[in-house]
Amino acid sequence: MMKKPVYPLEQVALIKDKRLEEAEKVLKEKKLKLEEEEKKLEAAKKKRDEVKKHKHEKIRKYMDEVMEGITSDKIQMHEKYIKDVVEQELKEEERKVKDQKEHVKRAEEALEKAREDRQKKNLEVEKMKLHRLEWEREMKFEMEKSEGLVNDELGSNIHTIRKHFNKGNKG
Repeated sequence: MMKKPVYPLEQVALIKDKRLEEAEKVLKEKKLKLEEEEKKLEAAKKKRDEVKKHKHEKIRKYMDEVMEGITSDKIQMHEKYIKDVVEQELKEEERKVKDQKEHVKRAEEALEKAREDRQKKNLEVEKMKLHRLEWEREMKFEMEKSEGLVNDELGSNIHTIRKHFNKGNKG
């Protein structure tokens, strides 16, 4: 029996498997990064909503005091606080939410690229597996063909020897 041949692209197949594993690892990291950025976005929205709530409470308090009849100094103080402090804080929190949305968007794009890369590498691995199966079928066929030729030759030699041996015994 002949020695089984070694797949000539074994090293390439191993490299492609390794690259697929790495792409899957990167994909997992990108998913975690996206989750982290989404959590930060939720925290930024929560903080912004707290500032909005604070603003509405201050406006409601201001309106209540106006109804009760407060001095113009107090009115100016309330307006200045709402305008200078609360609205600025709200603008800052809105900016943070907007910035964080951008971080989430970039993380989503990176995740999609990682998915595409993993899909591409998975396809390469599948192609290598199909190639290997086809190569193994061809090698099996070639080995069977070679063994058949060897067996035919052996059979022919045995037949010739027997024929020759039988001639020698008749004479």
